Amino acid sequence: MSRIVLPAILSADAGGAKSVDVDGRTVGALVDDLVARHPALGDRLRDADGGLHRFVNVYLNGEDVRYLAGLDTRVDADDEVRLLPAIAGG
Repeated sequence: MSRIVLPAILSADAGGAKSVDVDGRTVGALVDDLVARHPALGDRLRDADGGLHRFVNVYLNGEDVRYLAGLDTRVDADDEVRLLPAIAGG
């Protein structure tokens, strides 16, 4: 299993969990499993078309998946994915 690490702003929608062990062979499959386990995260992470909201940043072992293969980036069982929604303000 891989692990998705959640910031405090998302952990409340995952029952307070700071991380969740999930199954999948790609980053997208891990996010799918996370949302299946914690449906309240669905609207926070996904847009109307089912893709990730553009303000959700995803890192695989510290690397931004936008510079890899995006949601199709392959993962191994010991990998860590971090979801970081951008926060705006002034």
